[in-house]
Amino acid sequence: MKYLLLIAAILWSIVSVAQQQNGVFTVSPPTFDQDEEITITVSGIDTSLWSVNDVYFWAWYQNSSGQEFDSPTNGDWTNSNEAQKMTANGDGTFSFTFTPTELYNSTDIVELGMLAKAKDGTGDKKTQDNRIPVGSFQVNLNSPAETTTLINSGDQLSVEATASLNANFVLTQNGSIIDTQNGITSYSNNLTITEDSNFELTATEPNSGEIFEFQFNAVLTPDVTIAPVPAGAQNGINYDISNPNEITLVIYAPEKEFVHLIGNFNTNDWTIDNTYLLNFDDTTDQHWITLENINVPNDDFLYQYSVEAELVIPDPYSEMVLDPFNDQFIEESTFANLPAYPQEQTTELVSWLKLNQPDYDWQVDNFTKPAQEDLVIYELLIRDFDQAHSFQAVIDRLDYLEDLGINAIELMPVNEFDGNLSWGYNPALHMALDKYYGSPNDFKAFVDACHQRGIAVILDVVFNHATGQHPYYRMYNDCGGCYNGQATANNPIFNQNDPNTAFQFFNDINHESLATQDYMDQINKFWIEEYKIDGYRFDFTKGFTNTVGDGGGFDQSRIDLLTRMYDDIRSYDEEAYVILEHFAPDSEETVLINHRASGSSNESGMLVWGNVNFNYNQATMGYDNSNFNRVAAQSRGWTTPSVVGYMESHDEERLMYKNLEFGNGSGAYDVTELPTALDRLELAGAFYFTVPGPKMIWQFGELGYEFSINYCEDGSIDNDCRTGPKPIRWDYLNDNNRTDVYEFWSKLIALRLNEPIFKTDNYTLEVADDFEKKIYLVDDNASGDEPKYVIIIGNFGVTELTTQPFFQEAGTWFDVVTETSIEVTDTAMSVTLAPGEFKIYFDNQPSLSTNQVSGLDYSLYPNPAKEFFSISNKVDRVQVFDINGRLVKDYTGGFEANHRFSSENLNSGLYFVRYTDKKQSSTEKLLIH
Repeated sequence: MKYLLLIAAILWSIVSVAQQQNGVFTVSPPTFDQDEEITITVSGIDTSLWSVNDVYFWAWYQNSSGQEFDSPTNGDWTNSNEAQKMTANGDGTFSFTFTPTELYNSTDIVELGMLAKAKDGTGDKKTQDNRIPVGSFQVNLNSPAETTTLINSGDQLSVEATASLNANFVLTQNGSIIDTQNGITSYSNNLTITEDSNFELTATEPNSGEIFEFQFNAVLTPDVTIAPVPAGAQNGINYDISNPNEITLVIYAPEKEFVHLIGNFNTNDWTIDNTYLLNFDDTTDQHWITLENINVPNDDFLYQYSVEAELVIPDPYSEMVLDPFNDQFIEESTFANLPAYPQEQTTELVSWLKLNQPDYDWQVDNFTKPAQEDLVIYELLIRDFDQAHSFQAVIDRLDYLEDLGINAIELMPVNEFDGNLSWGYNPALHMALDKYYGSPNDFKAFVDACHQRGIAVILDVVFNHATGQHPYYRMYNDCGGCYNGQATANNPIFNQNDPNTAFQFFNDINHESLATQDYMDQINKFWIEEYKIDGYRFDFTKGFTNTVGDGGGFDQSRIDLLTRMYDDIRSYDEEAYVILEHFAPDSEETVLINHRASGSSNESGMLVWGNVNFNYNQATMGYDNSNFNRVAAQSRGWTTPSVVGYMESHDEERLMYKNLEFGNGSGAYDVTELPTALDRLELAGAFYFTVPGPKMIWQFGELGYEFSINYCEDGSIDNDCRTGPKPIRWDYLNDNNRTDVYEFWSKLIALRLNEPIFKTDNYTLEVADDFEKKIYLVDDNASGDEPKYVIIIGNFGVTELTTQPFFQEAGTWFDVVTETSIEVTDTAMSVTLAPGEFKIYFDNQPSLSTNQVSGLDYSLYPNPAKEFFSISNKVDRVQVFDINGRLVKDYTGGFEANHRFSSENLNSGLYFVRYTDKKQSSTEKLLIH
């Protein structure tokens, strides 16, 4: 499970904090030019913590253009160059002497960067980064110490600065010069403050003309207006439909005396200004402000909250944010026209709201969700599904998924998480869309496109915890808003201590808190109403409790919290899916799946994840201990199909990896051989999709994805790589052995969705640890030619076996695997199965012919196209017809997979592309723009 990984990650984080040390760096002489020899000395290092004796200098520099370059003699991080070994001074300090121009082989050096480390810095065996300006003329502002000083009217503000050379100082207040002092190295001034003031102090060295500038401000202690939050306004962003130029912002912040809004609007320019002091509703603990006639560049409204002039945070209810570190890695093709982060003006995440945008034009307004018992869910991590890692890229692959037959896509978390290359279980903000996958309109287009194909969209969300970036964690912790401290007892959202003694991830959310419940309810409603998603998979719901322990016992308080949340969701979406990753006792899950918000037995209720990965994999490898009956609700004593069974998920090892690495064999039959290993997936599918109740496929499982969950990008296997990027293998579509799995699973999915017998509650699984496994389904309501009986038999061993299907009646039965009929004259007849062989017998031929569920599984992309389009597999011929049926392009001669077919000279509009491979052909629509 990913939780074990996260625990390891957390332990690793703890080790890392212990390994990284805060050294104290000094330089002699204290000011210097780039061509002068200097000595860097670092103290405060305990080398025993790194299990080493020697310390190495790791260095870089910044030039006048802001570019950074490493020292040519750094060496490798795991093996520092001996040329940069520091001298041990015998008193616990270490020194390194050099001339910057010589060390860096450059004459454009404006700042030195450095740290001290062990020769092998792996495991954070290093100090923090340290930077030192270059130049004999240096100026320090000693007072005020903070950028913003809160001050009572009539009090004095001390301004003090020191320069290494004589300098001319000029101080301005709100744009006007109020003091000039020339030819000094020490500047001092005491100012009486009677109004909010923005100051700038400049120091100029008269000979060189070098200038240092310092900006700071003084804000009169706020006099907060006590006023009720406007009627109907909720936490976050509130629009006035009748007045599009008006926005009300609300933040719940108990015990915070005052909050300012800062940003790029009007003339604020990221400064604390009492003009934008929020009002306070002392009955609800909400701070709020209404902005009218907002003036921002390009309609990009950027803002933060300054809390008590000490901490800047994004809006906890942000719908999008800008990230100072990670946005630079988002390609224009994924998210176009991102506004620049306001560097040098603020820090931390910045809330971003695009003003004056037209509403998305939904093509499907009233989507009919697939029934819960019919769900065939495709779990998908966008990052590892397509190289473009975007919502649009998944749209371009929807034909492939539609042809597979799935009717729901479960996206791993797409809300704002730390970094970009993540599984998403490290949430920073729960309501903001992470930009790494695309824009809000891109996500809406994805949901819309899915709905047009009858595919539901389920979001995986993480409400058990959040990372240190979360605003509520930073507002109420013991380190003044840092990322790594401890939540304080007065935190309205987070627990001070995680009550779970076994599974602890980041910062634990307190679901007993009414503030948390309001927070969660607003988030859940937002995603459903704003993006029209169809439901949720709640991650680690076992943790939604304050009961101390590992979460493994029956917990009524947890039941109450989950049913409360479910009831709220069903109050505005009566058919929303609510899937719990619970893994608590069956007795507790029984209560949860039987709960009904409406009290009606017709209500579908909650679903729970059913992990049968180990057992199915034992079966596919050809070993015992393979009883996978837990895939069925009846094995838990349930009368409703409330288990989302899965053979694979993002959390589990891949079936094919273990088949190929550890599969059993006998004689010529060897599961570790690829064709055989893939055949075993067809066998497993026959005993998976035919079991009544919702099912889930992990991405590429239908093609036999064989890379371990712990696969590293260098090809090694390591637990540390569990959440790292994995190879994207659309080339699997060129392998007939793999597409055979896809086609057979597609056939099974089509049968289960179209034949009523697969919805029966009268079925029996004989799938104990023996290699001989059977499933019996009976449709007591069958009439006429409808199948009443289905029997599945299979040999999960590696040697031949003979078994009795025990047909319920004599007559003609149909084997949908071989698409042949069998005459049963003796219901006790025996059938011999080769290793890995299986049969699916129907007493009456299915109404859905197998021809209707097979065909080319190729995908045409991109669609819409501009200069070219491609087809995912080899094709013999491609023809393009216009909307009137005229042939306008004809490509012949055979083409490799993913060949680029030029769409040059095709006008914008709709076309039909017919492609042929051997004797099969398919036609798809193509939009040219």
